[in-house]
Amino acid sequence: MSDLPAFLLEDDGGGEHSFPGTRPALICFIKEDCPTCNDVMPLIEALHQELGAAADFFVVGQTAEGNRVLTERHGLTVPLLNDESLKVSFAYDVEIVPTLHLVDAQGRSSRKLMGFARDEWRQAAGVFAEALSLGPPAVHWADYPEWRPGCGSRSADPLIADRLRAESENSPLRARRIEVGAGDDEAELMFDLGFSDGLPLVPPTPERVLRMLAGTGRDAQEVVATVAPNMGEATVEKVAINAVMAGCRPEYLPVVIACLEAVCTDAFNIHGVMATTMGASPVIVVNGPVRERLGMNMKLGALGQGSRANATIGRALRLAIRNIGGAQPGGTERSTLGNPMKFTMCFPEWEERNPWTSLHVERGFAAGDSVVTAFAMSSGPTLIVDQDARGGDQLAGSFGLCLDSIFHPRAHFATETLLVIAPEHVDTFARDGYGKAEIRARIQAVTARSIQELAADEVSAVGFKPAVIEAMDEQALARKLPKFRRDEDIHIVVAGAEAGKFSGAFHGWVTGEIGSMPVSKIIEEA
Repeated sequence: MSDLPAFLLEDDGGGEHSFPGTRPALICFIKEDCPTCNDVMPLIEALHQELGAAADFFVVGQTAEGNRVLTERHGLTVPLLNDESLKVSFAYDVEIVPTLHLVDAQGRSSRKLMGFARDEWRQAAGVFAEALSLGPPAVHWADYPEWRPGCGSRSADPLIADRLRAESENSPLRARRIEVGAGDDEAELMFDLGFSDGLPLVPPTPERVLRMLAGTGRDAQEVVATVAPNMGEATVEKVAINAVMAGCRPEYLPVVIACLEAVCTDAFNIHGVMATTMGASPVIVVNGPVRERLGMNMKLGALGQGSRANATIGRALRLAIRNIGGAQPGGTERSTLGNPMKFTMCFPEWEERNPWTSLHVERGFAAGDSVVTAFAMSSGPTLIVDQDARGGDQLAGSFGLCLDSIFHPRAHFATETLLVIAPEHVDTFARDGYGKAEIRARIQAVTARSIQELAADEVSAVGFKPAVIEAMDEQALARKLPKFRRDEDIHIVVAGAEAGKFSGAFHGWVTGEIGSMPVSKIIEEA
């Protein structure tokens, strides 16, 4: 019985070659960019010419293109077999090319040589020929170097070997493993390697990553997004690794994946969001039944600390953008002041406390769908305090006055906002029959200013510049502009505690095609 792994490989013409066979065999692993392999290819060809009628020759190359180059370069007639998947090279534990095995008729290895030593190869060739009842090969050995070191096999590359090992063990894990020394502190090592956002991480051991992957039915190697700026391929496994580091539970993983799918669209423009000096960051709103299943906090302190699901889902998204996409402060992230939302910002809408249409239904989804919506926001949440309004007009007016300061009171048509209305304020609006349309219209009316009022002057250089103002007539100068270009740029959700007349507002970033647009994605649960 053979003591070497069996294989079936194709040559460049599509012909199949299987081992073991019924004859003695020579197996040699080579690659095109190895100088030593190029040195021995004429020797392999000479041995094939002399011994090929009595033995099988399996010359295994590690790329199809490399095989083509070697065949043309050396005028080979011996077929080169394609092991581009590297599975055979890995199964044979090839560390160095060339590696030569001489095999008897029963498929047992009689000799193994690595690299090239002329005397060893000459002796091995003689022994092999003798086993075939043939005379010593007529090879002019002086044409070959006395000794040459081999090159590293592609299957031994750490970036590839871990994947091959996982495949051989039927494991879904393919990511490169980092060996941690016995004396190393795992938490400190992850800081040193640049994986962290500045806070400690949970070590992503294989066991933890496998448990995380159990949270989704999607294949671990499915690419769910291409993450700018490095255009890294975010496989489900890589997202799971970052979810582990963030502290997620496995059942959170589908939400994290949906978040990444949303922000890695052209419409959302995650590269621009993370790179801007303004300090923008994604804000994630979760809707649908998944909120309750995950125990997300939509009530007291919904936008703050204390909820594992809220905090770690948002953090996992940012770690994935950092570690898969390469968006890191000092690199492509150029925020002037930074932003605490760059750690995390994810919360669910309290739909049951919302007397109006919930966010995801407003955006075209069914009420029973679980959905994430990503917004690009530059700051927030800023507090809107009105404990005195008893009617919708007054309360929406207060909202407008507070929102007028986004970016700058004279910056109109510049951005959007995400309003988080607290339940007590919701009740005030509801008593007056105010819906989202009325709230938006009132905010636009309260914030409307004439172009003349929005002109730059000695008080502030922000606003319409003198050359623009001078070119306008009185009618044009009297035209009033609301704060937001469209009513739809005022996004409204409900969250927060039952007590407290304090709502919140996130200030947007650049809107539209030149900036970022909100994106919603359905959560594909296991």
